[in-house]
Amino acid sequence: MNKTIKSCKLSREGFLFTIFSLLFFSSAHAEYGLNLTKGVTEFSNEVYGLHMIVFWICLVIAVLVFGAMIYSMIMHRKSRGVTAAQFSHSTKAEIIWTVIPIIILIVVAFPSTEALINMESPTDPDGERITMDMTIKVTGYQWKWKYDYLDEGISFLSTLSSESNIARQLGSGINPEDVDNYLLDVDNPLVIPVDTNIRILLTADDVIHSWWVPAFGWKRDAIPGFVNEAWTNVKKVGTYRGQCAELCGKDHGFMPIVVIVKSKEDYANWVNDQKGQQVVAEIKNNSEWTQNDLINKGKEVYNSQCALCHQASGQGMPPAFPALDGSVIVNGSIDEQIKTVVFGKEGTAMESFGGKLSESDIAAAITYTRNAWSNTAKDAVQPQDVKRIKNS
Repeated sequence: MNKTIKSCKLSREGFLFTIFSLLFFSSAHAEYGLNLTKGVTEFSNEVYGLHMIVFWICLVIAVLVFGAMIYSMIMHRKSRGVTAAQFSHSTKAEIIWTVIPIIILIVVAFPSTEALINMESPTDPDGERITMDMTIKVTGYQWKWKYDYLDEGISFLSTLSSESNIARQLGSGINPEDVDNYLLDVDNPLVIPVDTNIRILLTADDVIHSWWVPAFGWKRDAIPGFVNEAWTNVKKVGTYRGQCAELCGKDHGFMPIVVIVKSKEDYANWVNDQKGQQVVAEIKNNSEWTQNDLINKGKEVYNSQCALCHQASGQGMPPAFPALDGSVIVNGSIDEQIKTVVFGKEGTAMESFGGKLSESDIAAAITYTRNAWSNTAKDAVQPQDVKRIKNS
């Protein structure tokens, strides 16, 4: 009997040691934090302040309640000969433990309401509504974001970086630990200027998404058919990462957000570069490409926009995402494949890319698929072919 008890005691000690080891000596411990971070916007600091107010209130309540419980258990235990008091209720105690929580809720409600109002309708210290300096439209797709700078005429897609996308696939031969910012990096980050009031309009094209960058202190749902509004003013230059915070379907975890905050001078230079690239893209849309140039550009576009679903190997993930290697469509009519890419395919997971990618990018991606893997088409698609289908 004693051996059994001793064995059970050792088992409990071993169990507690295992739990302790998992908590304090695991690899995840390197990222363990004791509190929320303040963020890089005025609103995120305001939210942090609310969090700390509630935290200290909860801490005081915990100390008082558990302190009273522990004191009572020690000082009024049966072994000390203490006899339990006999009573059914106490009107005074009931009033106290009803009134105090109400007071606490009222104290917390005032700053919370002010923060919520400021989130929706920001005002300056004089109570005047803050004027927005620029507006960015954010559209969620499975599984990418599209950013439209409404004041600058700039537009682009932001997708999971090719390095992360390849590393996440089984049998890729790449260790995710060797990829910087694994699953938290994109090909085209959102770029904004520091210390600027920015209105952000959010919507979606397919299902509900949620745009969330923790350092900004808020998140907003992107809902098809609706436009939600948010705003931010980042006070510190840097790179900030987030993710879609809505369970938007398969591969939801591969929809990161990266925001680069630049100085106003660097941002102006970036805008000029983007406008220059758009001019170049327009020239490319009206140019005749060589087949080799189309294939080289197409591989880049495919890995960025298509490989997430159809895989870099072209094997796809049937039945949702059919293989392109050996596909009847890819090896068949050029016009039919262009229509599929430009307009999507109703009743399937194939989305339309006509309004997301340029004619030259679509032509290059299609040309790449028709010449890659075991496909036998071995022909080329020109941007003018895509434009013809789009306008037909």
